[in-house]
Amino acid sequence: MDGRDGMRAADADREAVAERLRVALDEGRLDLHEYDERLQRAYAARTYADLEALLTDLPPVTPPQRSGLAPASATAPAVGSLDEPGPVATRGVTARWLAEVWLPYLNVVAIVVTIWAVTSLLSRDLLYFWPVWVAGPWGAVLLVRTITGLTGGEPQRQSIERERRRQHKRSKRERKRELRAGERDEEPPTA
Repeated sequence: MDGRDGMRAADADREAVAERLRVALDEGRLDLHEYDERLQRAYAARTYADLEALLTDLPPVTPPQRSGLAPASATAPAVGSLDEPGPVATRGVTARWLAEVWLPYLNVVAIVVTIWAVTSLLSRDLLYFWPVWVAGPWGAVLLVRTITGLTGGEPQRQSIERERRRQHKRSKRERKRELRAGERDEEPPTA
């Protein structure tokens, strides 16, 4: 056994292996079940040898500019490919982002228009349509935000950040579980 293999791994080492596993999942080298299984083992790993065992059957990461393979964009895109999100995956991320941006606006505008309609009915007169002062400027700001967000790839960035936070929470839960299990193992038996 190499001296390094027996050394304790740090959280940064576990994160690096988790990122490599995510890349392997995106490349199609691992299925979701195997990725989840290896990810759990990565966060439970104690030594470098434990971490390296998770990557032995995966090729090293090669930057696209040094790769001998043709870039994915030069060939016909595979529908549903994990390297380039297919139209279905992109549509779902974009739809979620659009809903997060526009639903608060639509809810407030519906409430304001309802208030205007009720007050107009109660006064038995068609009142000045003041909700336009709420809906107009806010809608214009949201329209600009939507256009700049879609052209700048904001939905995809937000989705990646959300997944990163989810994995971070998962790893924290796993570490807490390990600590609790370690504490139980260290407690002396009561007789």
